[in-house]
Amino acid sequence: MARIALRRDVAIVFPVHRNPNVRRAIEPLRGHDNILLVEPVDYPELVFLLKRCHFVVTDSGGIQEEAPSFGKPVLVTRDTTERPEAMALGLARLVTSDEQRLFEEMSALLDNPEAYSRMSRAANPYGDGQARRRIAERLISEATH
Repeated sequence: MARIALRRDVAIVFPVHRNPNVRRAIEPLRGHDNILLVEPVDYPELVFLLKRCHFVVTDSGGIQEEAPSFGKPVLVTRDTTERPEAMALGLARLVTSDEQRLFEEMSALLDNPEAYSRMSRAANPYGDGQARRRIAERLISEATH
């Protein structure tokens, strides 16, 4: 993150996990005026950030599920994921913890409109947000029959 923050056209919002080891690890990022380190965000704040960001870098499975709904490419900083559906559709990419690979993938999403376009289709393989309506319709249908 520190390396991509050297670009003047980048602003980073980084919700920091409360784990003290994580907080110590990200301490060097405090020296960058275009990195905003914030406390963990609640769901409405997450949605606000997802709507406005260009792409997402995460190790969170939940965010891997949410970001595709907003058409945001996801770079996953893990070696494996239990959520391979977005990977299969090209909406997310495993970048592991390799700093060079992460930097290259972030740079591509910033500099290559075709690369960004391939990953930014608003689609969510984890659902379409209509489960509540379908369940209500099913319950009403069963109750009236």
